[in-house]
Amino acid sequence: MKFHTASADETRALAARLAPHLQAGDVVVLVGDLGSGKTTFAQGVARGLGVEGPVTSPSFTLVQQYEGRLPVAHVDVYRLDRIQELHDLGFEELVDGAGVTLVEWGDAVAQAMPNDRVVVKLEAGAEDDERSVALELLGARWHGADAEIERRLSEGSA
Repeated sequence: MKFHTASADETRALAARLAPHLQAGDVVVLVGDLGSGKTTFAQGVARGLGVEGPVTSPSFTLVQQYEGRLPVAHVDVYRLDRIQELHDLGFEELVDGAGVTLVEWGDAVAQAMPNDRVVVKLEAGAEDDERSVALELLGARWHGADAEIERRLSEGSA
């Protein structure tokens, strides 16, 4: 499913509409070039899950954790050199935990991602804050959910 947003606020709002569909153990993989809106999308999901306060890029800390309706682990794997480093971070424990895991640059470690996941591909548009957002629901967890999620995500779009 594909969406278009005209501003960072619209990107956050779209992501927030995804949040009610997420449950403990879900993984959202954020894919896109530098500046494509991965952190902005993560901020929207976190807000939709009830996280208050700033949600920032975990580029240097690698993992940021937040409390909301569900705990949120925001992981950035851009700086990892080896897949073993992801395991060293306790990635499996994050995914098997009671919260939602958001993984920026997750395509770089696709082999370590669970089969059940949401892949969000972001691309910059012609204007500064325009984004093309493509969602792909993978695995048995998401089987048959496409139509309902696409309807709910489209509700706020212009």
